[in-house]
Amino acid sequence: MRSQNIKLSRSFKTLLNSSLFIIIFLIIQPVVVAQVEESMDYKEYKGLVIDGKTKKPLEYASISVSNSNISTISNLDGVFLIKVPTSMKNEKVVITYMGFQNKTIPLSSFGADELKISMQESFEKLPDVNLVEANAVSVLRKVIERKKENSYLDPIIAKSFYRESIKKRRTYASLSEAVVDVYKQQRGAQGDYVTLDKSRKSTDYRKIDTLVIKLQGGPYNNLSMDMIRNKDLFFSPDMFDIYKFNFDKMINLDNRNLYVIDFVQRPSIVEPFYKGKLYIDTESFALVKAVFSLNLNNLDTAKKFFVKKKPQNADVIPLETKYIIDYKEINGKWHFGYSRIELSFKINWDKKLFNSIYHIAIEMATTDWKDNDQKITIKNRDRMKRNVILTDQTSGFTDPEFWGELNVIEPDKSIDNAIKKIQRNYRKGQ
Repeated sequence: MRSQNIKLSRSFKTLLNSSLFIIIFLIIQPVVVAQVEESMDYKEYKGLVIDGKTKKPLEYASISVSNSNISTISNLDGVFLIKVPTSMKNEKVVITYMGFQNKTIPLSSFGADELKISMQESFEKLPDVNLVEANAVSVLRKVIERKKENSYLDPIIAKSFYRESIKKRRTYASLSEAVVDVYKQQRGAQGDYVTLDKSRKSTDYRKIDTLVIKLQGGPYNNLSMDMIRNKDLFFSPDMFDIYKFNFDKMINLDNRNLYVIDFVQRPSIVEPFYKGKLYIDTESFALVKAVFSLNLNNLDTAKKFFVKKKPQNADVIPLETKYIIDYKEINGKWHFGYSRIELSFKINWDKKLFNSIYHIAIEMATTDWKDNDQKITIKNRDRMKRNVILTDQTSGFTDPEFWGELNVIEPDKSIDNAIKKIQRNYRKGQ
């Protein structure tokens, strides 16, 4: 029993090191600056992905360009914009969404206006799963066994778009965006590092109760949640001691059958771990998607996951968490494609009647990648630090061509409205 407790303690520390940290100041601290990128010849293609039956937008749909590694994700409103070099104008766009049939559309079908793309539910007959229902643990052991076989192990450079936002109740108080290069190494997530390509940020400190709330870690937060490359995060030898697993059902995604497995931490475990769903390919046993949240029953311990620094007269209480991770298959190998982390928390002040509620969302999508055949390395001084905090810059939000040919996730309507407000306030101040 003592040996098991030691292992679980190590697992908890590993989980803690992979956490999203908030730093709350009463003063402002500067950090990383933006860089400028040269432009090239490209064309934009904009679309709206909807459910063909309900007409509702489909969020987080995967959009990729055929015969390339160019991809993006639809936003919360189902909207996407993808930028493609003009030399690839004869290629096609492939849209995939869980439970729906794939859609392939020639780039030539896009016009000047937003193209509405209607997705149809997949009604393929799923195989008999009676034998699988009792073997959720066996399926997960195969996931661990085949991790190397399913993963792309050679070093790559992944172009990625990163966005973080902080809202006080329904109003945006801070909005940051960046395009980064992720240098993925053979030794896994611990060796991966990031360089900044271009960024912009705006913060309205009047909406943050005289506080300055900053997110520490930037893109490293999303990379740390990669369950496959971060070998100690979830798929570790002691995962079966921590979690209880149950078979839920089988579904279809991208013409693949997936096992859906529920997991929850065992009642005997005191430290907070995760609960959620895993989506696993029935043929390759590759992890395709994960949706989960942190157990917040033990609030005093859960606070350690998020609060790095705070004023003495404030108590920060996490209210809700959500994590989404998507993997993409290319030539039989699976790549980290998209992740989103959401956190809601409350700040209680000493001797104050009312509290403040904040919502944080950070997301990162791989928009392109290439093999690092030349074994390019970046000096430590030019890498983003793992405790990085993006600096405050408003000028980028006033420039509609700020991102140039770089692929980014289209802003949701609420974020788009916040950007327009930033632009108006910037013009007034000139």
